[in-house]
Amino acid sequence: MASQAQHAMLDKIKTADGFIAALDQSGGSTPKALRLYGVEESQYSNDNEMFDMVHQMRTRIITSQPFNGDRVLGAILFENTLDREIEGKSSARYLWEEKQVVPFLKVDKGLNDEKDGVQTMKPMPELVSLLEKANAQNVFGTKMRSVIKLGNETGIKEVVKQQFEVGRQIIAAGLVPIIEPEVDINSAEKAQAEAILKEEILAQLDALGDGEYVMLKLTLPNEANFYEALINHPKVIKVVALSGGYSREDANKKLAENKGMIASFSRALTEGINANQSQDDFEKSLDEAIESIYQASRS
Repeated sequence: MASQAQHAMLDKIKTADGFIAALDQSGGSTPKALRLYGVEESQYSNDNEMFDMVHQMRTRIITSQPFNGDRVLGAILFENTLDREIEGKSSARYLWEEKQVVPFLKVDKGLNDEKDGVQTMKPMPELVSLLEKANAQNVFGTKMRSVIKLGNETGIKEVVKQQFEVGRQIIAAGLVPIIEPEVDINSAEKAQAEAILKEEILAQLDALGDGEYVMLKLTLPNEANFYEALINHPKVIKVVALSGGYSREDANKKLAENKGMIASFSRALTEGINANQSQDDFEKSLDEAIESIYQASRS
């Protein structure tokens, strides 16, 4: 049965203004995230040291004054972050109890090699225990990513089918899945892929049962308001947008053109912050980033 906190989290995601911070870089994407933050690979010598450094980065963001539930609705964490603490509390509990920011957990284990113009998700043998861990820490929802590179109907059908199959497992465990079939922003067939993707998602949404709800995380579409039918679907709690490699300025501009969509940015959120900044400069940069993304998400 949903706890009082989960009801409060659901209400926040449904009704409050704001966006979701994607702080879930995993093993493969962490070196790049650290490099952009001003930490070179020569500054750590193994994975443990690397994850220590990225946790320091995330802790600095999460504990900073501008990062709170007034503008940030939720934050997506990597499992390694879930296992760590921030100021003496588990990361997920700190987010909600201290910042009123709804915690989500990235659950996928990366991508399979490309086939039929897409990359489906690798198997997740430990999903059940991971969802138990998430529930024990009062996590609200999950996120899992696939990638679509071409407008290939066979491949896109497979991506969406897999996402919703795993999504139903997550719903059954009492969590809300963020389904993320990312369309590569550099694809020559982006518009075609988006058209197929929308129809496949609508078919899967229509097949959901009573009490089954999802969130969607989608690439900003070529055509403004292209995903309106998904945003308005009764089975969708919220549609969030990934920045996908766009600069923050471009991502915000595109987001503002899509009514009802909010941001769930990663690189575009941390653009401009640096390990070597003074705390005042760090908070000023972060505040500017949060404010610009917040305003684009309210459009």
